[in-house]
Amino acid sequence: MGKPRPREAEWLAPHHHTGRAHPSRSSLLLLWTLLNCSVGGSAQGPGEWTPWGSWTRCSSSCGQGLSVRSRHCIWLPGEELCSGDSHEYRLCQLPDCPPGAMPFRDLQCALYNGRPVLGTQKTYQWVPFHGAPNQCDLNCLAEGHAFYHSFGRVLDGTPCSRGARELCVAGRCLSAGCDGLLGSDAREDHCGRCGGTNDSCLLVQRVFRDAGAFAGYWNVTLIPEGARHVRVAHRSRNHLALMGFDGRYVLNGNWAVSPPGTYEAAGTRVVYTRAPGPEETLRAAGPTSQDLLLQVLLQEPNPGIEFEFWLPRELYGPFQAQAQALGWSLRQPQPREVERQPPEPPAAPAANPSWTPHSTPDPCPPCSDTRGRAHRLLHYCGSDFVFRARVLGRLRQARETRYEVRVQLIYKNLSPLRALEYVWALSHCPCPLLDLHREYLLAAQRLISLDGTQDRLLLPHAGYARPWTPAEDSRVRVAARQCPV
Repeated sequence: MGKPRPREAEWLAPHHHTGRAHPSRSSLLLLWTLLNCSVGGSAQGPGEWTPWGSWTRCSSSCGQGLSVRSRHCIWLPGEELCSGDSHEYRLCQLPDCPPGAMPFRDLQCALYNGRPVLGTQKTYQWVPFHGAPNQCDLNCLAEGHAFYHSFGRVLDGTPCSRGARELCVAGRCLSAGCDGLLGSDAREDHCGRCGGTNDSCLLVQRVFRDAGAFAGYWNVTLIPEGARHVRVAHRSRNHLALMGFDGRYVLNGNWAVSPPGTYEAAGTRVVYTRAPGPEETLRAAGPTSQDLLLQVLLQEPNPGIEFEFWLPRELYGPFQAQAQALGWSLRQPQPREVERQPPEPPAAPAANPSWTPHSTPDPCPPCSDTRGRAHRLLHYCGSDFVFRARVLGRLRQARETRYEVRVQLIYKNLSPLRALEYVWALSHCPCPLLDLHREYLLAAQRLISLDGTQDRLLLPHAGYARPWTPAEDSRVRVAARQCPV
């Protein structure tokens, strides 16, 4: 890796024989004379390298090893030696070694087992010693004794330490650059290009400040396929949640807080940390192989969620379009309509106490009783959404009834809910019938039309719709723990 040694160069002096075919002695003398006379005998610049030779076989038969190639310097008297390295080393990766295989350093120490050392006839069994200053010396500990001995340098390609990717080359511990060459300082830029200058990607860096209108899951951003160097951070009692493209949560989903640690998602490792501050962070090196949806589980007002990632330039436009669409679910907003109620009758005159207001009888028959633990558990576990909501409006049509509700608390959701939603019942006389301005616990299913133009929350006939009470709230939370995973 340093300057070539004289033996690595070929000095083509008149009486030097290389064993290869070369011009005649007289021709070389003439060439040497002409070159020296043309400049008055002064030195002529550096010599020239021969082309690189082929890469050698990997130094290891399994796992990580070393491959080397070399070149030679051709120089004439009066010239300087070639600048640069005469050898290049690169990593080579073979299939993992079988369990129980002896590590390379252990094998080198074991070669001295039973051989007399230290000028005596006494022999020892040797194992690697990793506490010595120079990692690339073959330092071996005598088993059963409190001393170690250095047998010189380890062989090239020996890992510097246990589990390290750095390898020893000529007594030096070298790491590989992104080009695979040991000792190279080539590094990937944020775009993933070796030796690049970050000009093929863009930094997406924003702060999500939506405070949310209810406790539950809220979309923060789409982390698209191809994102690198993802970082998300916030300081609050809220929790970051990550959902895969298949709708399954990677962490902090289904109202359960995941432990800090490393999670596999979209072809990369996501490192999730939670400090007692409270502070949460998500980090992933990427690139992501699939889209990920970043959400926040709100428990208090959102003070701001910082997120950033690097994205290839060609993917930035599609990401912008997806991110803008992410804020609106497929349930498009519709004009608010409230079922018209008959006008309240004027106050009855005091002189006519027998007057009673006219009332229009409800043509729908009464609903059957659907109370009970089994009914609650059946609909909670089989539903896509369970939430607490206040009924704001009701519109009866020929074949269906539409409720406008304000979502107040979410117990279970397959996808994000807005603060104002429509819930549909496929009947003019739905059961149970929801009263205006009352709060209910509702279990709904997601119903998407075949052409994909309608995405509705469906309240099944005789489904779960109970007036909210603290006792019913407690029963729902118990049901959530009893659903099969």
